[in-house]
Amino acid sequence: MSTEHHRRLENPFEPMRVLSDDHVAHIHDSAVRYLADEGLRVLLPEAREIYRAGGATVNDDEMIVRLDPESVASAVASSPASFEIHAANAERTVHVGGRSVALVPVGGPPFASDRRGGRRDGTLADQENFLRLTQSFDVLASTSPCVEPSDIAISDRHLRSGFATLTLTDKVPFLYARGRDRVRDVFEMVKLRHGIEADDEFAEMPRCWTNINVNSPRQLDVPMAMAIIDFARTGQACIMTPFTLAGAMAPVTLAGALVLQHMEALASITLAQLAKPSAPVLYGAFTSNVDMKSGSPAFGTPEAVKGAFASGQLARHIDIPWRSSGSSASNAVDAQGGYETMMNTFGALFGGANWIQHAAGWQEGGLTASFEKFIVDVEMCQMIAEMFKPIAVDDAALALDAITDVGPGGHFFGTEHTLERFETAFYAPIVFSRANFEQWTEEGSEPADVRATRVCDETLARYEPPPIPDEAKLALEDFVERRVREGGAAPD
Repeated sequence: MSTEHHRRLENPFEPMRVLSDDHVAHIHDSAVRYLADEGLRVLLPEAREIYRAGGATVNDDEMIVRLDPESVASAVASSPASFEIHAANAERTVHVGGRSVALVPVGGPPFASDRRGGRRDGTLADQENFLRLTQSFDVLASTSPCVEPSDIAISDRHLRSGFATLTLTDKVPFLYARGRDRVRDVFEMVKLRHGIEADDEFAEMPRCWTNINVNSPRQLDVPMAMAIIDFARTGQACIMTPFTLAGAMAPVTLAGALVLQHMEALASITLAQLAKPSAPVLYGAFTSNVDMKSGSPAFGTPEAVKGAFASGQLARHIDIPWRSSGSSASNAVDAQGGYETMMNTFGALFGGANWIQHAAGWQEGGLTASFEKFIVDVEMCQMIAEMFKPIAVDDAALALDAITDVGPGGHFFGTEHTLERFETAFYAPIVFSRANFEQWTEEGSEPADVRATRVCDETLARYEPPPIPDEAKLALEDFVERRVREGGAAPD
């Protein structure tokens, strides 16, 4: 089966609507008005000054910023409706916006899991293996942090993680934004990987991305504000993602969670555009709900799906690309994990998302990155890519001659029409089994997670690192070792 079409996916389906146009406009206008009247807390003084220069009313004692509606409108207008993030391998460049869809693996869990080692603290070796898997499947458009390498000192973590990302893959790199010195380090590493020396050349186009989370409700923390400013000023892509879980960090009503999400996203986007007009940004949407019995985050819920549909409508209302997620609260690679991830991912897809984070490997509400779940989810991602392929409707595909040749009551297994096409006619799964019960039993009665372990092992065994110029790799090695000797950089 050819998977060339798994790159640069475009969604052929019209996005779903769950809100009327009047409701979308009402949520947007309410968010803008609330930002003007009540604002949000911004902990970074530099960010407050940028807002102030853009017309906001700022109370430095309370660190509250009230945004001017005209400033918000101007920021929205200056945000690009589409852009490209350029990879070291030009064939891996990612288009963001319009009908484009980037499926991106799990990001950020502190724990890793597989059937052999169970759940454990994530390590650099785990992160490296997730990067190898990401590189191996074309359907995954970009790298992601996948798992936190807790065996690396926090001062050096961005350096070791960045080196692994930039040498084990040639896809668009994710960079953590946890402080100004750390961001400066990883920007320098991206420049070395691309063979760029000048800062102004680096800023000519996006070559990496990050995600910031608003500390919902209504607080923008220091490292997040720094990241918005630094990524904007260097022309790199930043996803603005409020963490609005209805019932906990957001109102228990879906409309309340959505208006909070919208105002926080608008405030973050405004900061980026005030720092540098036309900075590439994405509208991040993570609205789901918590379980009201336990307080734990819930994903793949009906509310999350409706929230995704609505988020798509809000993002299109301001004409900014948007990020959604594929997520699950399940603790295992089981039916719940599959259904929840599918529900969340389909909410994103049919809501019209351009960027779907956590599309492979997310488990336990984001606390664990699972290798088996990663493989099972890649299966789903590849099936989505196949689903995007148009149906051929021509004389050969209509097969009227074959229908005539078979006649009433016959079968098509042995027809010339079938024999010419059977090898490529349908998607061939990498994990899912379509054997009958007897064959499945004879082959060991393996469930999907056991088969996924084998596929994971085989994929890692086949992995080949991408070509990288010797001078670029040597420069990266020298930079990382020098910065580690100097003590690295602590988070802000």
